[in-house]
Parts: sequence; structure tokens; C-alpha cells
Amino acid sequence: MNCTHPFLDADGDKLREECGVFGAINAADAAAATALGLHALQHRGQEAAGIVAWDGVEFRTRRGLGHVAENFSSQEAIAELPGHMAAGHVRYSTTGGSGLRNEQPLYADLA
Repeated sequence: MNCTHPFLDADGDKLREECGVFGAINAADAAAATALGLHALQHRGQEAAGIVAWDGVEFRTRRGLGHVAENFSSQEAIAELPGHMAAGHVRYSTTGGSGLRNEQPLYADLA
């Protein structure tokens, strides 16, 4: 770590800020709040958008290529994501190529 600049490592790599991330905790409709937050961050990434929500029992996720409004503007889309906690992501690809397989948030049930 380069002590003179906290965001540079020994190889000269630096912090990159291409995508957008938003989350809501302890919210009555966390997925709707997260979709609204991602909409405000749409300029950070326009390739794809995704949200994962937690209802205290189960994680549910929805991801799609395109803008936030194309994926989360309907009541049906938000209804698929019940819960009081949610996190979302808008993608601006810098590596890994375009496509749904690179869209976050990623979720895996390892139990």
C-alpha cells in the first residue's frame, strides 16, 4: 500500500468508481426504496441492474439487462422482492464483458 496515497497500491492500481450500489435496511418496502436509489444512480451504470432482498427467512434476487426502469418499474417486479433489507447494483462494465452472468448482486445458497 502506498502510504502517500490511500487509494493506490504498490502496482499503481487505483480505486475505480464505475458502477453504482445502493441499499436499504429496516425499511418497510426495502426493494422499492432500493430501486428508487438505483434510479438516482443510473448514470453510474446503464448496462444492467439488480436487487437482492431479505425478508428474514429467504433471499430473493432479480437482475436484468438495461436500465433500472426497464427492470423495476412495475409493481410485479417489486412484489417479487419482499423484505426489510435490500441491496442493488447498476453495472457499467469495465471487465468481464456484457451479459446477465456478470450482473450483480450475485446470490448463492451454500447451505
